[in-house]
Amino acid sequence: MIAPEELPRKRAAFESPADLARPLRHDPEMRRPASTVAGSVLVLLRAATGVFLLLALTLDWPAIVRDADFTIEGVPLAGDDLALAIRVVLVIGSLIFLVEGILGVMILRGRNGPRLIILVFSVFSISTAFAGWWFNGQEIRLTGTLPSVALDILILLALSSRSSAAYARRNEKRPDTA
Repeated sequence: MIAPEELPRKRAAFESPADLARPLRHDPEMRRPASTVAGSVLVLLRAATGVFLLLALTLDWPAIVRDADFTIEGVPLAGDDLALAIRVVLVIGSLIFLVEGILGVMILRGRNGPRLIILVFSVFSISTAFAGWWFNGQEIRLTGTLPSVALDILILLALSSRSSAAYARRNEKRPDTA
């Protein structure tokens, strides 16, 4: 039998707030952790998925227009209005996914601000999917919301890790640390 002093010390299932609040040491030579790489790749994958979604929307737009009844306050929308609608959706969507891709690259380079923006966006995305399910009975299906929610959860896990936070904050100089 192994003596108690020879057993490895188990890590607690919780961490004290004092340990979490302890300042990180200044380490500009810190190697990029796998969690940061994985989180950045997942953000880039989510941006690429959005681009493919916009491409699919563009290709399916004639069928969508043909099958739907577009009326606003009893006035049917003309072809020019619908063409403008797809252009607006494509421009706004492209800008969003371009910014998301840029944020993914900045996270890979070790920036903390983009990491926090993506974390907040992921929480917002998961929360809206939950609210849609809870209040409207919206189904979470494999062809719809599930891939997005899964990516957001994986991004949260990767980018909220201690190693990812330490890497993103490695260049911060704190007055109480050397």
